Amino acid sequence: MDAVSDLPIAQIIPWTVAGLLLIVIIVLVVRARKPSGFVDDAVLEAVYHMSKATPDLREGFDQVAADRITSQLLELLKCVAVGITDPEGTLASWDGEANDHYVDLAVPIGMAIRKLRREVVNHDDVPCDHRGTCKMKTAVIVPLIVDGEVEAALIVVGRSKGKRLVQMADAVAQFVCTQFELARLDESKLQLQQAEIKALRAQISPHFIYNALNTISSLIRTDPEEARELLQEFADFTRYSFRTSGMFTSLADELRNIDRYLTIERARFGGRLEVRLKIAPEVLSVVVPFLIIQPLVENAVQHGLANKPTGGMVTVTAQDYGTEALISVEDDGIGMDPARLAELRNSHRTGAHVGLGNINARMRQLFGDEYALMVETAPGAGMKVTLRVPKYAPGVHTELPDYSAAVPPQESRNGSPAHARKGP
Repeated sequence: MDAVSDLPIAQIIPWTVAGLLLIVIIVLVVRARKPSGFVDDAVLEAVYHMSKATPDLREGFDQVAADRITSQLLELLKCVAVGITDPEGTLASWDGEANDHYVDLAVPIGMAIRKLRREVVNHDDVPCDHRGTCKMKTAVIVPLIVDGEVEAALIVVGRSKGKRLVQMADAVAQFVCTQFELARLDESKLQLQQAEIKALRAQISPHFIYNALNTISSLIRTDPEEARELLQEFADFTRYSFRTSGMFTSLADELRNIDRYLTIERARFGGRLEVRLKIAPEVLSVVVPFLIIQPLVENAVQHGLANKPTGGMVTVTAQDYGTEALISVEDDGIGMDPARLAELRNSHRTGAHVGLGNINARMRQLFGDEYALMVETAPGAGMKVTLRVPKYAPGVHTELPDYSAAVPPQESRNGSPAHARKGP
């Protein structure tokens, strides 16, 4: 203390002023940075909660989804309560406080739904026994309109009055509506895919069915055992091709069905039809669109080899291609003029080439334009159709059995798809 007291006052004052100035500068800097940090944190938190709510909204509107939506929006908005109703105005879920006021909001909810417009209700406009302590100051009711129809009504209860709550409710309602619209789009896409599969089933050649049954009937007397086996193969083929569930399947299941088809066709063509398979075991579990390969094989047999007097060979290849499976169906038949490939765009409508246009459209719709079919052909040089299937894609999944006990050989030239058969 003596050392300090010995300092002249002229030296103490400047240091004191400098220290105060430094503190002021630090405070100003902190204050200047604090709002920006708060905004960044708020944006990140909003994005986080929106991302958590998105899957629930896209999966459809039911009781479970409604509860999750209100919970997520309550955390996001940090308001008193969030409620959501069904299209008729019946409460589906309410999360937060002041739930006793839902009865008082029934009339404004009905008006919002009928008039397709937002309704704002002040606390003074509703009866309340706790006016001094009630946390509800304002309720904003926004109808969630999708394609001109009310899908639900959103209720946001705030602890203050003003435009801010209304703006927040409008913004969140718009987000929820967008997710409902996307859910409808997903449903429409699913219906379209189902329609396309029905079209493919319808295009499974009636001639094939007629010829298969004719072949089986011709063998009943001469080789009843072969006829019985072919009849079983035909039954399994039709059971798989006309199944009613599942938009996707495993590559192994698709190859098994191709095996059945080729077994029947080889019985009809005799020695004029040869088959070669080159299947990498590691791609057997890859999920592929249902009925995506069999029509390509049928196209190779019916359009490539049936009109070739000496017949020929169909080669099916599936190999690992990094993050994709590379699948090709090739024949050494009559081929076609490459200039006619433009017709493939409409071949799913005309029935030409067993729906190659349908398959091309499905691949592009499911995985993107970069996954369109690749076709190589020339007159007299056969045709090769190649498709790339990503190993992982959003929304593409199926229940996969264990294929570890059924690993196919790399190549078979004996005319039988050996991957689907077990040795003695």
